[in-house]
Amino acid sequence: MFFSQKILVVGGGGREHALVWKLAQSPHVSAIFCAPGNAGIETLATCVSIEVNHIEELAQFAIDHDIDLTLVGPEIPLSLGIVDLFESKDLKIFGPNKEASQFESSKAFSKKFMKKHGIPSADYREFTQYEEAVKWVSTLPLAPSHQESGASIVIKADGLAAGKGVRICKTFEESTKSLQDFMCNKIFGEDNARVVVEEFLKGEELSYLILCDGNSYLPLASSQDHKRLLDNDEGPNTGGMGAYSPARNMSDELEFKIKTRIVEPFLKGCLKEGIHYKGILYIGLMIIQGDPYVLEFNVRFGDPETQALMLRLDSDLIEVILSCLKGEISQFHLEWKNEAALCVVMVSNGYPDHYKKGFTISGLEKLGSEHVVFHAGTQKMNHHYVSHGGRVLCIGSLGTTLEEAHEKAYRAVSCVHWDGVHYRKDIGKRGEVL
Repeated sequence: MFFSQKILVVGGGGREHALVWKLAQSPHVSAIFCAPGNAGIETLATCVSIEVNHIEELAQFAIDHDIDLTLVGPEIPLSLGIVDLFESKDLKIFGPNKEASQFESSKAFSKKFMKKHGIPSADYREFTQYEEAVKWVSTLPLAPSHQESGASIVIKADGLAAGKGVRICKTFEESTKSLQDFMCNKIFGEDNARVVVEEFLKGEELSYLILCDGNSYLPLASSQDHKRLLDNDEGPNTGGMGAYSPARNMSDELEFKIKTRIVEPFLKGCLKEGIHYKGILYIGLMIIQGDPYVLEFNVRFGDPETQALMLRLDSDLIEVILSCLKGEISQFHLEWKNEAALCVVMVSNGYPDHYKKGFTISGLEKLGSEHVVFHAGTQKMNHHYVSHGGRVLCIGSLGTTLEEAHEKAYRAVSCVHWDGVHYRKDIGKRGEVL
């Protein structure tokens, strides 16, 4: 039996808005708080001015307000040990503990684990010294300048970098610049001075999310993210420019390979090493000639995949989460709408690097009920929404086909504007000929 729940959601982006939006539909939820939240979330929940890395304050808030369940959105509080802290105070919380969070907080930890347990991924080397990394990269068949005629490698900052610590390098010049940024200039902080250098895998990307209760797992619907800033998968990597669900390249045969070659070895490896994995596991995959390879593990809901998935989820989210916490996830049956969902992320000019804030957002009042707007970086000023981040809004729609969802979502996007707005025009085009 599920009793009325007071929920605290940690985070303030589009992913958290989608989670709050779905939780608000549950008859089991009596109140929702969100820390710190955003201007869109505050229409559904009570926003609390506590930052996500202030985990002691969050725990005290949960105690003071008799919170029944805390749901963690971003990776930073998980890597800081918010789950360990809450559980030490007998507070119910959904997410992996600090040890398990290393699958995202350390690329080197994740790669070593995959190699040890036979999980298919790209070949790699890790480095802590800039000179050693440059010397090794100089032996690779990269182009000497911006001729882009050589092979490609992927250079990853070891720690958390908000989805921006990955660079695909085609030349020796690009490679040394990335190594210098990560290891010498430490643009993502002291903890990111270690790098992982991988072979570049070329194929079709796929996001595969599962709920884990420590022993069993339950897959969510498939989805596909679009990481690069510009159309046709060009430009720098971002936190995500749009997503759709279900993914076109998922099949029963492929899902069987993902389960048997990746998910089950992952869970067996965790049990063997004494890692209690409880929460969401996001598996970023590259599909090459029908075979799955792991690009990355994330220890939380994806953004913007969550927005697309919450649009399609027909089950009660609170029931799913509580079943997982009770160790009964294998007995739960998820229901999904038959429709396709497509979400487009609208960002500030200059994202993912430097951008300006404070521009008035217009056109939201023109959108109908067939569109859902998830706020990410917004504020409310003088009765208007203004931009207050890199990723500002995520607009999503459902359709009987992916083509219909695409048409609806972009019709809505075309109505919304602020100075310097940017968005990709081709979200979902890899999924269907449009």
